[in-house]
Amino acid sequence: MTLPLHVTDLMVRSPRGAPLLVLPHLRLGAGQSLGIRGPSGAGKTTLLHALAGLADHVSGQVRWGETNLVAPSMAQRAAFRARHIGLIFQDFLLFDELGPLANAAIAALYAPKNQRDRLRSAAEQRLQGLGINSETRTVASFSGGERQRVAVARALAHDPGILLADEPTASLDREAADRLAQDLATLSREGGKTLIVVSHDAVLLDRMDRVLTLRDGGPA
Repeated sequence: MTLPLHVTDLMVRSPRGAPLLVLPHLRLGAGQSLGIRGPSGAGKTTLLHALAGLADHVSGQVRWGETNLVAPSMAQRAAFRARHIGLIFQDFLLFDELGPLANAAIAALYAPKNQRDRLRSAAEQRLQGLGINSETRTVASFSGGERQRVAVARALAHDPGILLADEPTASLDREAADRLAQDLATLSREGGKTLIVVSHDAVLLDRMDRVLTLRDGGPA
């Protein structure tokens, strides 16, 4: 399910109470893409964590459809992520001793038994769509671009409507980064995914429907 985003009076504070991020308003339609840019320390990753329900000391509203991720318990936020959100990280977070399919379908290990075959099949289809042979060697010998595409397949295996990516091209060479930028834009536009990307990569940001610039913990 693809959901619209409506952020109102969002504030994220440090454990000592200092404001880390203040965002009065943000709207993003279901299936749209948003790039978030700004200098180091501007609050980009903090905002992405708040949108995923991963941040603590948060006030205001982060509403995906009818669900406000500021309000629920930690368990409820985790359940929402498991159902609706796929996360992509700069450093891939793969298990090097496993192959691409085992990595992409890692969620199947924790899913109810009657869902495991479906998750593995979905992961394999995503790998194929991203040009990765699911039966090949372990990912320890993969290039950065190959590893990140495995991470994208893992994020999409449960078919989330929302895809959140933190500097997904930062560890890639230009050719691999350009291919991933195209893959992500295609997933959003043709796959109907709501895509939010934190990035310094101008090529990736140019492919987004909108770009939000942060500076000193707020909109520039």
